[in-house]
Amino acid sequence: MAGLIAYGAYVPYHRLARADIAATLGSGGGKGTRSVAGYDEDTTSMAVEASRNALTGGCGELRSRIGQLFLATATPAYLDKANATAVHAALALDEHVLALDMAGSVRSGTGALVTAAASTVPTLAVLSDLRTGLPGGADEAAGGDGAAAFVFGGHRADSPVIAELLAHDTVSDEILERWRLPGAPASRVWEERFSEDIYVSLAGKALSAALDRASLTLDAVDHFAVAGLHTRACARLRRTPGIRPEAVTPDLTGVIGNPGTAQPGLQLADILDRARPGETIALVVLGDGASVLLLRATDALPARRSPRPVAAQIAAGSAPIPYATYLSWRGLLDREPPRRPDPEPPYAPPAHRRNGWKYAFVAARCEKCGTRHLPPDRVCASCRSVDAMTDEPMEHVRGTVATFTVDRLAHTPSPPMLVVVVDYDGGGRFRCQLTDATEADAVIGARVEMTFRRTVTAAGIHNYFWKARPARLGTEPIAEPIIESITEEES
Repeated sequence: MAGLIAYGAYVPYHRLARADIAATLGSGGGKGTRSVAGYDEDTTSMAVEASRNALTGGCGELRSRIGQLFLATATPAYLDKANATAVHAALALDEHVLALDMAGSVRSGTGALVTAAASTVPTLAVLSDLRTGLPGGADEAAGGDGAAAFVFGGHRADSPVIAELLAHDTVSDEILERWRLPGAPASRVWEERFSEDIYVSLAGKALSAALDRASLTLDAVDHFAVAGLHTRACARLRRTPGIRPEAVTPDLTGVIGNPGTAQPGLQLADILDRARPGETIALVVLGDGASVLLLRATDALPARRSPRPVAAQIAAGSAPIPYATYLSWRGLLDREPPRRPDPEPPYAPPAHRRNGWKYAFVAARCEKCGTRHLPPDRVCASCRSVDAMTDEPMEHVRGTVATFTVDRLAHTPSPPMLVVVVDYDGGGRFRCQLTDATEADAVIGARVEMTFRRTVTAAGIHNYFWKARPARLGTEPIAEPIIESITEEES
């Protein structure tokens, strides 16, 4: 049996209260909050975090088996250059793994899922998006940021199938309903009433075809999720006759917004966090047509859930950030930078020579005396042995803050810069930035974990590396889902 064997999601720490938009501009906004990627995050870094959540816990052995990696996003960090290769490097996957982008449209997320599910080798499909609209517009308030990752492959004792793919169907149609020209800061949209009936009809065709292939009826669906940027069509489909009301799942837009390409992935991950063995999941995705995936949870799911449930990540979010901060992070409000020299871009040759350290955060341990070195070195600082080092991945190793600095003069889009010296569990010390934190979080003795971030963009080049963040979430799955306390709110 082939199907889903691992999954994970990533919801950024920061939130924006929609009411702050109207309070600043006099219009727009609404109720609830939306997720906001930090100033040091983009679709590539979020894809890495979602993939790490998918490949932790009891799924660590999957890294050596993955044969393909697909990154789907409508807002890639680079054009021309592949972004999936940075995810590949950060996960330290085998060099023979095919890593490529599925980019340019929100629908690419569905394409990544379907292609991964049909692959003959274990395939990692990552859906990541960062949604930004013009200030005061509907897309700004309704959007959200996030990512989700899924590994499809064959059943094995060490990586059993947790959800069997029963059937899928796709109906394609050319609909000029939402579009964005290259270089444009925001999408343009026709009135939703124009395409509402079109989308509902297309979704009905895809859903009927998928159910027929799986020999199922609507009342057999236990979890019914609808994703897409067309609010009115999605709302109508959640009221599809024949679907039990209790089967309709929250779309999470009230608390994290709509993360576009990543929305179907985050909804599916949230369902898998709660689904019981034997339950059937129907995922309907709208965008340039309609797609439907039908899955059934297996007995292996409870023991193989993601260690960081979507609900727990939502609950751990920050207090809302100021609206002006959000605008500056998105480049919609130009603020005077620090009066310091412009940051230097990374240079390709030295960066490539240190890929293991720069992207995968791989340290070295001396084979003679056991001393851990961050960054890795050829000569042991303790016993002076030469070339007696063993690679030691550090991305999942937590540590304790030994000391810190609050730098109010450093060049950063979110001053002040917090710098910490971390003593890692098992040995080793390293100085790095602290992110997703306030000055109150920079204290001696605080527990931190590592996260993959974009440290700076200079001369058109993104420099990715690792930062520390407060260890707010545990590594074990939460038994009781807290998403049930979150009510769905239509935009």
